[in-house]
Amino acid sequence: MQPEDLVRAHTVYTCVMGSRAFGLATRDSDTDRRGVFLAPTPLFWRFEKPPTHVEGPGEERFSWELERFCELALRANPNILECLHSPLVEHADDTGRELLALRDAFLSRLAYGTFTRYALGQRRKLDADVRTHGAPRWKHAMHLLRLLISARDLLRTGALTIDVGDRREELLAVKRGEVSWAQVESRMARLGEETDRALSVSPLPAEPDRARVADFLFRVRRASALEARPDHQVVQGVVPGGGPWQR
Repeated sequence: MQPEDLVRAHTVYTCVMGSRAFGLATRDSDTDRRGVFLAPTPLFWRFEKPPTHVEGPGEERFSWELERFCELALRANPNILECLHSPLVEHADDTGRELLALRDAFLSRLAYGTFTRYALGQRRKLDADVRTHGAPRWKHAMHLLRLLISARDLLRTGALTIDVGDRREELLAVKRGEVSWAQVESRMARLGEETDRALSVSPLPAEPDRARVADFLFRVRRASALEARPDHQVVQGVVPGGGPWQR
């Protein structure tokens, strides 16, 4: 089965991300789609395993296989966590809805480190632009501020909200270059300090609920195996084309 066919036939969750999900879309904004697909369990019985991620089909679309998606979410990968909290869900089947119901299981204080490291990486790129061109890429500066706000509020409240709400206009002013770089730097520094303070009193647990997520993955993989075509069925612990599993 081709990677794009896996996405077409086995997607469990899709959402819109980027500026549209953040409440920062303008007339020229792209529509970035992200998704999760469940590779049928029999595909893992082959030497060549199914892909962990797939670009496409179509432009501006990227999907992860369910297990890889969960691994990254447990590590508090910012892009993955934000994907789970998009307000623009386009599709969710029964598995996708159960994945969404697990959103709180992935959240932990590990997000402080991952969001901070990601923000520092983006900040270094902005500083390089300022040194080279005399000004940052204002769109990137806007999105970095948005990320810092999101991280601070996550640690403060224990909930991840990615739509900027009433901050839309002040952030779009940054994108238009209407705010000086010195002011943007000051905002970034203040948000960083507020995030540091929020960590010490955060309601988030120290670690995600890995056992809960592992149980979900086990049940989904088992159900997929039992629903396989007759030539791929699992019956009483027998591997297709062979004898009983070795214990």
